[in-house]
Amino acid sequence: MVLTTKLTQMLGIAHPIIQGGMQWVGTAEMASAVSNAGGLGLLTGLTQPTPEALRDEIRRCRTMTDKPFGVNLTFLPAIVPPPYAEYVKVIIEEGIKVVETAGNNPGVHIKSFKEAGIIVIHKCTAIRHALSAQKLGVDVVSVDGFECAGHPGEDDVTGLILLAKAAKTLKIPYIASGGFGDGRGLAAALALGAEGVNMGTRFMCTQESPIHDNVKQAIVKADERNTALVFRPFRNTSRIFRNSVATEVVSKEKKPDVKFEDVRELVSGQRGRQVYTTGDPEYGVWTAGQVIGLIDDIPTCDELISRMVRDAEDIITKRLGVMVSKSKL
Repeated sequence: MVLTTKLTQMLGIAHPIIQGGMQWVGTAEMASAVSNAGGLGLLTGLTQPTPEALRDEIRRCRTMTDKPFGVNLTFLPAIVPPPYAEYVKVIIEEGIKVVETAGNNPGVHIKSFKEAGIIVIHKCTAIRHALSAQKLGVDVVSVDGFECAGHPGEDDVTGLILLAKAAKTLKIPYIASGGFGDGRGLAAALALGAEGVNMGTRFMCTQESPIHDNVKQAIVKADERNTALVFRPFRNTSRIFRNSVATEVVSKEKKPDVKFEDVRELVSGQRGRQVYTTGDPEYGVWTAGQVIGLIDDIPTCDELISRMVRDAEDIITKRLGVMVSKSKL
């Protein structure tokens, strides 16, 4: 059996599972492994330091898989923003068929992608944002619940509510993101109206993930309480792994007159990147979702996706199927 949804049909993939964009993690090794396993792998555009480096990574990924893969491009406020238009140009020129967008004011770039015939999946943390994305002409919305790693928005609404409301509100397909990592979650997402799931943290903890094994082991040992929310005073909330640095940041942010400069050095992106390369989970801040409470092994991407789909099929056809019967009343 296979799980056939609008997402699998639209993207030409075997299973309704997408590997979301992850800074420093979404490399050719990661994306190709997910795509080869039947899901959709995504290169993280801004992990590459320049647009031309992204071009090289796209071409490198094509040597590792002949299956569909895409690119994530996240638009975030910055003192010196990346050359987004140049990244968009490379994505279009390289013939990428699927793009995941996220962040602020993506409209002009979404228009460019759509004019090039690219399928656009836009990640949203609120239904009002999903409706705006729908108006912009995106093909699929990725509904990101409060459980997620990275930026969960400022509304603190969980996926259970967002997904059910998306079913009542949206006219375009949507997928579920934040808190997914096993077959139960996949079956639940489909029951809530989603056409598939998007996973980040779960794919971090696979054999092909390009991060140090010490970090993967930290995820396995952790439970659902081992994340922290930072940047709340600056209305740029981010969910990260709860380590000593995260605890220090949270403590500093409790001060009524806190400024970003007070935590800037602690939350340096370069320190976070070194966590993944040197294997010291305490060296800097790094993103992780509450799904860490469900992760207890480090499988290959193929093992993970196959297990998820098999378990979801069993739940749908056996556990739920036998609950439906003709009334005896």
